[in-house]
Amino acid sequence: MRIFDVHSHWGTRRGYPLQSEAELAQQKRVWNSEARYHTDDEMADYFRSQSVKTILDFGFTKNLPLDQVRALHDYGMEVQARHADVIHGLWLQIHPKEGEAGVKEFERCSAASKGFIGYLVSGAGIGKPCDDEVYAPYYDISEKTGRPVLVMVGYNGGGAGHPGGGGMKLDHCHPRHVDSLAAERPNLTIIAGRPAWPWQDDMIAVLLHKPNVHNELHGWSPKYFTDALKRDIPRRLTNRMMFGADYPLFTYERLVADWRGLGYDDAVLDKVMHGNAERLFKIGAAG
Repeated sequence: MRIFDVHSHWGTRRGYPLQSEAELAQQKRVWNSEARYHTDDEMADYFRSQSVKTILDFGFTKNLPLDQVRALHDYGMEVQARHADVIHGLWLQIHPKEGEAGVKEFERCSAASKGFIGYLVSGAGIGKPCDDEVYAPYYDISEKTGRPVLVMVGYNGGGAGHPGGGGMKLDHCHPRHVDSLAAERPNLTIIAGRPAWPWQDDMIAVLLHKPNVHNELHGWSPKYFTDALKRDIPRRLTNRMMFGADYPLFTYERLVADWRGLGYDDAVLDKVMHGNAERLFKIGAAG
């Protein structure tokens, strides 16, 4: 099965999404997997073996000084250029507190990269929901260039089990903020990232009401989706839902098996696994 994975992380030690010992200790409990590091080439070969093309997210860069972020961006763009057949591009998480310097870094990467560059908003991680004006410069650029932005919704695995949830407020990832953003910026293409549990019905309502909103479903095995989401994927949302893996926290073998276990026909799976994303990102002839 051909896969376009709208959101995954790096399987390399340098880019691994969980960096601290405390975060790594939570991986088994939250994602039921364990850390295993790949080299750049091993990671790319794994994508090839699974017929995957993906967009990768470092995840932790929003918490780093900008000089360290630039070095990671350069690393990511270099690896993407060498493995463009399986790495479509990068999602960038730049903390808006960086001000104009952060915006210039987004513009620098957009100009320098040989692949896709998009902005990712983690409201819980930043401390500001996606409809806050602090993100406006990044939205302005994305809207002008026709690039989608990725906005995290629902339960946040990061911080789970840490005291106070690591200071993260789940409400910052409520779908109502996506609804507000989509209404204020009808020409901005918004991808909601993750299932939106425990507000899944709210997310479905936003998707039905706002045509500039789409949804990719990383971070969860589909067998744990709510009944409403499972019911609407092959019906009202068949053209709006996209596959996301959250590799290396999940393997493609597990996720493909779980998707097949839902009993959807091949036409629905083709749309979810690659067709809808290929249309959105204008990649070849979408299936």
